[in-house]
Amino acid sequence: MKMILVRRFRVLILVVFLLACALHIAVDLLPKLDRRAARSSGEPGCSCAQPAAEAAGPGWAQPRNRPGESAGGDAGWPNKHTLRILQDFSSDPASNLTSHSLEKLPPAAEPVDHTPRGQEPGSPPSRDPAHRPLLRDPGPRPRVPPPGPSGDGSLLAKLFEHPLYQGAVPPLTEDDVLFNVNSDIRFNPKAAAENPDWPHEGAEGAEFLPTGEAAVDLYPNWLKFHIGINRYELYSRHNPAIDALLQDLGSQKITSVAMKSGGTQLKLIMTFQNYGQALFKPMKQTREQETPPDFFYFSDYERHNAEIAAFHLDRILDFRRVPPVAGRMINMTKEIRDVTRDKKLWRTFFVSPANNICFYGECSYYCSTEHALCGRPDQIEGSLAAFLPDLSLAKRKTWRNPWRRSYHKRKKAEWEVDPDYCEEVKQTPPYDSGHRILDIMDMTVFDFLMGNMDRHHYETFEKFGNETFIIHLDNGRGFGKYSHDELSILAPLHQCCRIRRSTYLRLQLLAKEEHKLSLLMAESLQHDKVAPVLYQLHLEALDRRLRIVLQAIRDCVEKLGLSSVVEDDLATEHRASTER
Repeated sequence: MKMILVRRFRVLILVVFLLACALHIAVDLLPKLDRRAARSSGEPGCSCAQPAAEAAGPGWAQPRNRPGESAGGDAGWPNKHTLRILQDFSSDPASNLTSHSLEKLPPAAEPVDHTPRGQEPGSPPSRDPAHRPLLRDPGPRPRVPPPGPSGDGSLLAKLFEHPLYQGAVPPLTEDDVLFNVNSDIRFNPKAAAENPDWPHEGAEGAEFLPTGEAAVDLYPNWLKFHIGINRYELYSRHNPAIDALLQDLGSQKITSVAMKSGGTQLKLIMTFQNYGQALFKPMKQTREQETPPDFFYFSDYERHNAEIAAFHLDRILDFRRVPPVAGRMINMTKEIRDVTRDKKLWRTFFVSPANNICFYGECSYYCSTEHALCGRPDQIEGSLAAFLPDLSLAKRKTWRNPWRRSYHKRKKAEWEVDPDYCEEVKQTPPYDSGHRILDIMDMTVFDFLMGNMDRHHYETFEKFGNETFIIHLDNGRGFGKYSHDELSILAPLHQCCRIRRSTYLRLQLLAKEEHKLSLLMAESLQHDKVAPVLYQLHLEALDRRLRIVLQAIRDCVEKLGLSSVVEDDLATEHRASTER
């Protein structure tokens, strides 16, 4: 009798196990069956009848196209090809490390038609009453003269015409360019043209010569950006491909979306129709929301608009070490949900009680329904940062910032307790020779102007060794506070008392009324698709912090002398023209 009971129990366990497996398979196949039924009936596959689903448009819950399929003339899912490997924001596990992030507030994005922000509460909306403005400005914005047909009246045009912005880089050899276009077969789009998924003649961004080879000027803008990288700069001052790439980031059709692994907040990798790729950071709070005073720097919010503003600030300072970044309004259903192959991401979409489309994805922290990213009803704002070349083609080395913070609630870093810390740094490679210590000073000024305390690592291109520039990546924790200037960010400058002459002269130039930094930033940012990018008080803080930086340099000069503080990196003839 006992044996019979044991056998029955085993059979029962087996039946339960088989039922669980069958249920799991059925749940996994349900979306596919639903999409097949939608294709056969011509109706959306979602059985929800909620108003938000209707507002999301016909793309909501429709099946995504697969290779070989088409819907309404759209191109199928693109496979990898020889040009795709040129792009990877950073696949190195040690690169672009992020610390804890308290992303508690769901974003409140504006509609895709970009209704003007800054409307006062109670003022009638220009379009949909449900689309409330994001900003309430405390005062009038600085007057920005619109650029004329040839740049007349443009403060930026006048700035870039200044002799300080006209100096040329030294002559480039094969060792000074990241890629040699003439000899590297991986830059020959002929191989990509033979790929059936690469757009052929008549498709956007894919024009070829009669031989089947593409001329360099017919390359997509992201590729022009990559092949323009050299030992001295991420992009040249007057490279037209950069502005064109910003336009692509804000308008190119998105063909696939995937979650980026690592990090504490959700970031998406977006691929465009021309095979360019960008890192998407969604909006998490409005621009006027300051970082709470009790937040630690490593638990601060990452701000999408800080990524955008950092690129423009970096260009105005003439560092040109931040990859191009642009803002964009994204349709969460048509441009994320319906084109993603990432099942984990796809399953996190839902309709909120307010009838808005939301998703939360997967990440280390704050990826749950309580911290979901919600649209209005399906439009969400974010930043798109152009990818750097793939690490398999252009390896990058990750360096620990000597003035890295402790990332601890109670402990302090060595530089915070040792006033002579810089002397120790200057005896350690690569800071004991070359201009790396001056690059750190440039990065210090850049971070202080933004209020960014989260510079734990930085990267360089391995090909160029130690004699090259620092790449200013991951700037999302800038522009968090406009009422507080974090003086500890300037510790490297105070302790080392070193600065490039070109940097010092540009900072002095940007402090003058005719080249006021806040006005230049306002003009540079006004053409972004999510403008205004910065809250007015952040623009005013830039001018205030610039004066603090100049005073710190003057203090060093008074203490050590001009020649000991300012490193003359300008050629003799260039220096003579700038001092007139």
